[in-house]
Amino acid sequence: MKHVWILNHYAQEPGGPGGTRHFSLARHLADHGWKVTIIAASTEHGTGRQRLGPNEAIRHECFDGVSFLWLRVRNYAGNGMDRVLNMLDYTRAVLVPNNVAGLEAPDVVIGSSVHPLAAWAGRRLSRRFDVPFVFEVRDLWPQTLIDMGQFSKRHPAAVALRRLELSLYRSARKIIVLLPFAGEYIEPLGIPREKIVWIPNGVDLARFPASPLRADNEVFTLMYFGAHGPANGLDNLIKAMRIAEEKSQGRRILLRLIGDGPSKSELRELAADSAAIRFESAVPKANIPNVAAEADAFVICVRDLPQLYRFGISMNKIFDYMAAQRPVIISANAPNNPIEESGSGLTVQAENPDALASAILEMAEYSTELRQEMGVRGRRYLEEHYDMAILADRLSKTLDDCLRAS
Repeated sequence: MKHVWILNHYAQEPGGPGGTRHFSLARHLADHGWKVTIIAASTEHGTGRQRLGPNEAIRHECFDGVSFLWLRVRNYAGNGMDRVLNMLDYTRAVLVPNNVAGLEAPDVVIGSSVHPLAAWAGRRLSRRFDVPFVFEVRDLWPQTLIDMGQFSKRHPAAVALRRLELSLYRSARKIIVLLPFAGEYIEPLGIPREKIVWIPNGVDLARFPASPLRADNEVFTLMYFGAHGPANGLDNLIKAMRIAEEKSQGRRILLRLIGDGPSKSELRELAADSAAIRFESAVPKANIPNVAAEADAFVICVRDLPQLYRFGISMNKIFDYMAAQRPVIISANAPNNPIEESGSGLTVQAENPDALASAILEMAEYSTELRQEMGVRGRRYLEEHYDMAILADRLSKTLDDCLRAS
């Protein structure tokens, strides 16, 4: 079989919280003659859990036929200097020859830009083994940081990241993008369109059984799974719930916010005197289908950042929601919208609590049959476009193209 190494600093094994994009793709790549080794950091992103023991520098593990190589990095919390040092730890560890000496040599190396240094390290490894380099663009560095106002485009860090980004685009045999319109950003940099392949996030439907909606209408459970961070717009969701609570029909609505993140304590304070909002800890990915079955509908919000979202969205939680066969309320301004495209929910403007409150109240008034129908439409849309088996087929063809061009 052909062998691909995937460098993803924050890769998650099954059973933990967080996305498992590369694990799910790897399982299906085996059907196309590819085996995968995922090279990741020992510290679990979001929780800080250290996977390795005190005297371990590396560890090889296999999950459902997918190989993981964990590399020791320091623990960190938040987005400060410790996280930057954690990134540098990973980059150095990847490039230590002894750390990867026990692996079968790759035929292709994918560097995933959860941060650009991981992709840069992937390119270094591809040159060491004289194999094609594939650049997977998860976030547009440094444009995402500029669009979120973290620094200006003339900041020295932005200038350096821009040069690195352009160098990675030019040297990659193929560029995988998760955002549907990312090509509109990359092509003007002088990159040929034929190098760019769209492979979004998705869901492994075989591992996500759908369940029917409950007929009990005493409590309408609205659920949110995911990060509690500045970009998630959950303050607007809480404001919307406060508005909905004031209406008589809103008193039977319960909002369950499941997950963790840097904004969680502030959000708790914002919802302190509400009996209709419940905060819960993150759950392992494998447990999401069971917890999702307790929802009557899901909700997702993002901030109104037209520059940031102008190339589209590809959020894991959207596909988990749709896979659960539940209707979804989405508060977002983006050029793509799987909820609207599939007819599986309601769409309102981003950062508009009044409009979001109206949508929540409207969804709670729908019959069980109507909400079930919307959920079924969403699940069918995933089966046609976002099932991991379909996306892995696209990835395998991309990898095969890289070998043919060698």
